[in-house]
Amino acid sequence: MDRQTLGPYALLEEIGAGGMGNVYLGRHRDTGELAAVKVLPPTLAREEGFVMRFTREAEALKALTNPHVVRLLDSGVDDGTYFFAMEYVAGETLADLLKREHRLPWQQAFEIATQLSAALKSAHDAGIIHRDLKPSNVLLSKEGQVKLTDFGVAQLFAAERLTITGGVIGTAEYMSPEQAQGQRATKRSDLYSLGALLYAMLTGRPPFTGPTAMDVMHKQRYGQFDKPSRYVPELPPAVDLIIDDLLKKSPDDRPPDAFVVSRRLQEVVRKFSAVRDDDATPPDGAFDSAAHAGGPGAATFMRDLVRAEVIRSNEPSWFQRIMNNTFVLLGLLVGLIAFVFWMAFAPGTPERNIAEAKRILSEPAGPEWIRARDELLEPLVFNDRFDKLPQEQRSALYAKVEPLLLEIGVYELEQSLISPRRRERRGPSPREPVRQLTEIRRLWVEGDLTRAETRLSAFITMTQAGGASAVELALAQRWQEQINEERTVGESQRQKYVRELIEVAQANPSKTWPTIRAIIVLYGQDPALTDELAEAQRWLDGMKPPTEAP
Repeated sequence: MDRQTLGPYALLEEIGAGGMGNVYLGRHRDTGELAAVKVLPPTLAREEGFVMRFTREAEALKALTNPHVVRLLDSGVDDGTYFFAMEYVAGETLADLLKREHRLPWQQAFEIATQLSAALKSAHDAGIIHRDLKPSNVLLSKEGQVKLTDFGVAQLFAAERLTITGGVIGTAEYMSPEQAQGQRATKRSDLYSLGALLYAMLTGRPPFTGPTAMDVMHKQRYGQFDKPSRYVPELPPAVDLIIDDLLKKSPDDRPPDAFVVSRRLQEVVRKFSAVRDDDATPPDGAFDSAAHAGGPGAATFMRDLVRAEVIRSNEPSWFQRIMNNTFVLLGLLVGLIAFVFWMAFAPGTPERNIAEAKRILSEPAGPEWIRARDELLEPLVFNDRFDKLPQEQRSALYAKVEPLLLEIGVYELEQSLISPRRRERRGPSPREPVRQLTEIRRLWVEGDLTRAETRLSAFITMTQAGGASAVELALAQRWQEQINEERTVGESQRQKYVRELIEVAQANPSKTWPTIRAIIVLYGQDPALTDELAEAQRWLDGMKPPTEAP
């Protein structure tokens, strides 16, 4: 930008740039106060509703006061250029720190997250959602104070970003699942982003990464992240628990607010510090009279008492000690594998398998039918255990299974005849009954029901004497019923159609003769229309052709 001034600020140098505008170090011409002046892109001013959003966000941010939030000093428009003037923080961003250090000690990460929690709590209480919490929006002053910036700026881009991405506002690696889905961000969305930020501080990487933003957003919605302790084994177990709670897919499963998060972070640090506190010797003169008498002083006694209580409360129970035994864990693992193997391969009881198969067959036909046959029915009757049953029991069991296998077999054969690919897989020389069924199916599809029905009746008569499988015969009988039903419906429709044509012809004398003649020509050989054709012929015999009319 070529301008040297903007509003009441003299622009000294550019100190940052990004998708939400460039940032300049500015100095107020009257007060001399330094400020970070964020200049918003000029294209925003042309968006519908931008001025209203800009005014609303500016007023809300001016009322937001918290030591961990970068203060908004001023806002306005100068010659069509909109800007924010914010508190200038000398230091670096968290992104710069992570780029240099890669990852942070967990105590330092928790301290930063605790201060960010305070910033979020203050904003959420004021009804402000950040929506774009990420390392580059976290400033670290030279004094070690954490300050969160760019509150509400993401919302100013709502119209443009909603148009481009279908409702997504935020940065993919730190975006909550609901934001990735285009839903409205809430305070718990900010808590998810805080969890992703804490994860990056601990491990040196966000919980989800990918080649494109769309890949990352898909993982935010459906992926499972690795526990931070996988990359940093020395982390206290409570760290994994906090991260896991913050990164829950459902907002309802996350902590209720930033204050709760802050308390949990502080509690972990406090407990860890209490347990790991060393027994350093106090300086000279620090002993009280009791210590000079050979016993611990009051402060030392209370410290040791608290420490003992903390250690006692953290000691594993007898159950935990057993579960920490390597041989016990190996035994449990072997038992679990054996149980899974048994569940996967052991045949179920006949009653349970048959009931489950019937349930599947009550649903519309599909691939699940084949699974029911392969996994539930055939294992009951095609195994050594079935062969060893008494004859009476075998017959009773097979009588229950056979009708279900037959129904599935009919479905599979019919699919093979309908699907061209499945016909190809059968090879060039199918069995003769299958070839006959294929030809009958072709006539049926082409609408030649008479020939299809004639050949189907002959096929059934022939195969009832032998030469075809029970499945092929059952399919032929099913087709015969369907063709008869289709023929009946078709005949009824033709009868209705011809009757309506005759009535129209009777009501329009100028068209009676040609219409009746056309009916006889088109349907004269249809045995289902005997009565209708006889009536049409009577009308035709009593009339003269149009050329003979007076």
